[in-house]
Amino acid sequence: MAVLGVQLVVTLLTATLMHRLAPHCSFARWLLCNGSLFRYIHPSEEELRVLAGKPRPRSRKERWTNGLHDEKPLSVPRDAPFRLETCPLTAVDALVLRFFLEYQWFVDFAVYSVGVYLFTEAYYFVLGPVQEANIAVFWCLLTLAFSLKVFLAVTRLYFGAKEGGERSVCLASAFLFLLLAMLVQVVREETLELGLESGLASVTQNLEPVLKKQGWDWALPVIKLALRLGLAVLGSLLGAFLIFPGLRLAQTHQDALTLSADRPLLQLLLHTSFLSPLCTLWLWTKPVARDFLYQTPRRNMTSSLPSEGTFDSLRLWVLVALCLLRLAVTRPHLQAYLCLAKSRVEQLRKEAGRIEAREIQQRVVRVYCYVAVVSLQYLTPVILTLHCTLLLKTLGGYSWAPGPAPTSPAPPQASDTFISVDPAEDEVQQTAAQVAGVLGSLLTPLFLRGVLAYLIWWTAACQLLSSLFGLYFHQHLAAS
Repeated sequence: MAVLGVQLVVTLLTATLMHRLAPHCSFARWLLCNGSLFRYIHPSEEELRVLAGKPRPRSRKERWTNGLHDEKPLSVPRDAPFRLETCPLTAVDALVLRFFLEYQWFVDFAVYSVGVYLFTEAYYFVLGPVQEANIAVFWCLLTLAFSLKVFLAVTRLYFGAKEGGERSVCLASAFLFLLLAMLVQVVREETLELGLESGLASVTQNLEPVLKKQGWDWALPVIKLALRLGLAVLGSLLGAFLIFPGLRLAQTHQDALTLSADRPLLQLLLHTSFLSPLCTLWLWTKPVARDFLYQTPRRNMTSSLPSEGTFDSLRLWVLVALCLLRLAVTRPHLQAYLCLAKSRVEQLRKEAGRIEAREIQQRVVRVYCYVAVVSLQYLTPVILTLHCTLLLKTLGGYSWAPGPAPTSPAPPQASDTFISVDPAEDEVQQTAAQVAGVLGSLLTPLFLRGVLAYLIWWTAACQLLSSLFGLYFHQHLAAS
């Protein structure tokens, strides 16, 4: 039986291209540094000295004569009329940015992962190799792991801050989302059709013969509870990871709307993108989506209603379209963030007193230095949702083409999946074969559907709650 075949060759070729083309052709670098984004340059010290009326002495003798040998840090009035020059954001400038290399590698890997997935889907559609392992699943799982790693690395920045309360916000949001994740899991399937109940039921059904054989009947409720707690803890971590990206998204959304006041089409796209998590929540809310479509009485209806499989396929396409929409409005959000430097300077001019010149320069430069971090905060949830959707289609047994509802074959019982091994073989090999058989029967399409649908739905819920709180914070709390 061929294990990988052509897919292994494509994987090796893709990894080679990703390594060789990264210095020359990078989607992540093009998205950020193609010249359409501009940044603000802080005023030089000489300009600030002229505005403060303290020109720098030209010679050392003149400095001693004027008593400037022990000069204090330069300070200027807060309302000094200095100007901020602009310049395009280029790749040469971006190389020194914090997290830029991580941003470039992660986004490029996600792009190549989607490319491998598209090739695999076309390969399966044309040839239909039933007995081959799907290598695209491995790429998507790696992308999910790297997404969590990026979330963890960015969140560590807030935990390292000594002032500002970012650590407290992360911990409080983790506790809050833990409670919400537990509440979501007790919602009945008639309201929220994530499929967790049927997925966990399939797991316990396959485990029951094995545990009874070993006399461990008491472990079934414990395993089911452990799976639910694991999903709740994962939801809590995602909530802590997404709280600051949501706050940042709310701010850039407001600023992007202000910058595009004369472009109504772009404003429509921005509003749609901002509310896209709400649409994702509706897709799995049965009274809003499925029941509204199938149970609404219609008069003089000539066309037949779409099948269950068509609805599932349509849900996948909507998720992909929403991710592409988020990706399409990336630059307006990043430009709105870069314009935050000008907003901070304008806010500074409304204050009274004097300020050190170095602090003015730091306020402007700090915005530019963290643009790669903000890009990761914006793109990582999109990449996570997109790859969870691709995995949901493949591992859940769905189809991109409209048709009848997918019928997943009944998984073999765990008691029947023990591989017969030679008694002369090592005991470790026998145990490994038995464990592989049990895992193969437990990871059923029903269970994987429930877990992946939960991850997609919960990611959208965290994004929506954090961004709405961000809107309230920036409009009311921050302004006061």
